[in-house]
Amino acid sequence: MRRLPLVPTIVVLAAVAVMIGLGIWQWQRAEWKDRLLAEYAANATLPALDLDPLLDNDLRDLPPLAFRRVLVTCRSGRSEPVLRGGASKEGVGGWNYLLSCRPDAEGLAGRLRVNAGWSRVPDSSLRPALNGLVAGRLGAVEEGEPITITAAQPVPPLAPGVAPRIEDVPNNHRAYVFQWFFFAAAALAIYFLALRQRLSREGPDPRSDPS
Repeated sequence: MRRLPLVPTIVVLAAVAVMIGLGIWQWQRAEWKDRLLAEYAANATLPALDLDPLLDNDLRDLPPLAFRRVLVTCRSGRSEPVLRGGASKEGVGGWNYLLSCRPDAEGLAGRLRVNAGWSRVPDSSLRPALNGLVAGRLGAVEEGEPITITAAQPVPPLAPGVAPRIEDVPNNHRAYVFQWFFFAAAALAIYFLALRQRLSREGPDPRSDPS
């Protein structure tokens, strides 16, 4: 009886096990993303939340904020905006003007920034100010990242920008499940084809010949 090549067999089986594990992990991620998107959809239907009395709290102590409508008092002064590529409500490409809500604040307040509006052509000399109550909608809220509010009313002369949409949150984990399982099956198929070719080149095992 011929023996399987030890090292190649171990390598292939280890790789297949890893790929199957990654496929299972992606399936778990897909289920987690389904729950997250359901939470986002529920948040989007809630009444506007006043953030001012909550800004001294840790984000983990607050209710889920992603995609909620919110109100917050900003004091941006004439700070320089950060320009990011974006689109108008009509889908025209241009630039969003992002302003820190409270440039000198710490903690949660310091992480808040406002999409103050959209412009087709960037103008670095424009200094829109947010000094008062801002109403808008939050996007996704991630640990350690800026928390962006898209203002419901843009700061003149800017035009309204597009608020974050739940539909734009990627949920392609199930495609990755198929991908990893396909890779595992392909690795096994290639291994067995290579093994079959090797055995056919070597000929029959002389120990199996009864004569």
